Amino acid sequence: MTGRSVPETASNASTGKDGRQFAPSTPRNKDAILALLKARLGDAGRLLEIASGTGEHVIHFAQALPNWQFQPSEIDPERIASIRAWIGHTKTDNVASPITLDAAQTGWGRGVEVDAISMCNLFHLISKEHARIILSECSQALTPNGLLMIYGPFKRDGALTSDGDSRFHASIKAHNPDLGYKNDQEIRDWIEALGFLIEDIVEMPANNLSFVARKTSP
Repeated sequence: MTGRSVPETASNASTGKDGRQFAPSTPRNKDAILALLKARLGDAGRLLEIASGTGEHVIHFAQALPNWQFQPSEIDPERIASIRAWIGHTKTDNVASPITLDAAQTGWGRGVEVDAISMCNLFHLISKEHARIILSECSQALTPNGLLMIYGPFKRDGALTSDGDSRFHASIKAHNPDLGYKNDQEIRDWIEALGFLIEDIVEMPANNLSFVARKTSP
């Protein structure tokens, strides 16, 4: 995202000979996130993934949801290359070529029309200002009744709830004090203020949360 600088501990993917990158957390969370999407998405539509990272998630979701069209996006050229490599390796035909998108820039939502937006492991790595811009742009990009799904680590009632989360949050804040874990209630308030209905806040693997919201305003 705009001006984003994160500690090395926040990105520890390895790269294979063919350019595909592998994040160690993906095997632990991809099935749980997919199950959530399957339960909430309709029969078919268009899904934009913000900050697609290595590309492993979008490929996994697309292979299990063949009637959906997936649009990955990233700002990091190395991640863009990995997403392309994953598409080429798996020949997944319902995943479009990744686009370069800085979702923390205002204005992009007016040129997009999608039925669902997902993002994984992003909000702790951006500022509150950028998180709010992303949510606002998502509200413009989604069609009526469109689905918003946000997955990642968050505080609960303002508190960090595990030693691992406390250490990770501290490492992020030490690198950049504007970043770090956001509070679950704060995220709820921001989403609802934009006219979304919070359908659920789901406990996920490794002490993460998923926010599931539906666009209700025009």
